[in-house]
Amino acid sequence: MAIRTAILGASGYTGAELVRLLSVVSEYDLIALSADRKAGQPMGAVFPHLSHIDLPTLCRIEEINFGGIDHVFCALPHATTQGVIRDLPEHVKIVDLSADFRLRDPAAYEQWYGGAHTATELQKTAVYGLPEFYRDDIATARLVASTGCYVATGVTPLIPLVEQGLIDLDSIVVDAKSGVSGAGRAAKEGTLFAEVSEGFHAYGVGSHRHTAEYDQELSRAAGKTVEVTFAPHLIPQNRGILATIYVEGDADAIHASLTARFGPEPFVDVMPLGTLPHTRHVRGSNYQRIGIIADRRAGRTVIVSVLDNLVKGASGQAIQNANIMHGLPETTGLLQQPLFP
Repeated sequence: MAIRTAILGASGYTGAELVRLLSVVSEYDLIALSADRKAGQPMGAVFPHLSHIDLPTLCRIEEINFGGIDHVFCALPHATTQGVIRDLPEHVKIVDLSADFRLRDPAAYEQWYGGAHTATELQKTAVYGLPEFYRDDIATARLVASTGCYVATGVTPLIPLVEQGLIDLDSIVVDAKSGVSGAGRAAKEGTLFAEVSEGFHAYGVGSHRHTAEYDQELSRAAGKTVEVTFAPHLIPQNRGILATIYVEGDADAIHASLTARFGPEPFVDVMPLGTLPHTRHVRGSNYQRIGIIADRRAGRTVIVSVLDNLVKGASGQAIQNANIMHGLPETTGLLQQPLFP
């Protein structure tokens, strides 16, 4: 039987991507799509590019009968998810795309998100949703907290290098650029066309909330505290993240390590040494591409990692996690090739 599925927050960018990807997959049956301000409207009225698909009308969360739901994708804003998930029936499996359950330490959550977590018992059971590293835990989990898009771009190549001691832990600098869709669909002054076109800018340097995930995952890999320098930037394009990562370590050893580690992975592609990826090489797909190049200074290496923030950085990764949770082939619904040009 198809997995009876609800998408909470279907009127946002990640919700629409979930619908786009799942609508052609027979293994998932979209039973309910929730929205807030858009409740009562057809999905096609909110997203005309989906108007040809037979979909449930958008509704409020309170209108959904979760007794008839097997799986929930939660694409709600940060800090609102925990209260909703806390009240769902025990039989429902959940992939949360917000940051509410990513940090294992409640004190760290309060520090970075400015308020106490309201579902700490449930937080203890959540599995961090980076499939390439937590596949076995995800397979038996009820609640998976999908990784942040900035973090998936950077920690995926870094974790194996930290585990193997191939880089200096004090040297890690992640310089990342994201398309505007990463800020969500809600109207904000800072994401108006006139505010982002014809230039780009750094923001949240030294204080961006995703820094906590970098520290958590790399410290776990190292077995001791690791703190990275993370500088996010907003660039005038719709999709894509490119992270330029600077480390002290041998380029040949780094390339050999990542090639061996990700060779069996369906969605992570390590390119030939000296070749660098572009965001347009992954647009619209669940693929992540990683390039390695030796710096002109001996002993320093530059790693460039790219993904589509709405797919591998959000909705595609969420589906990848759900596939693992339900024992489906991990690639189900995710083999669309990148869009080009």
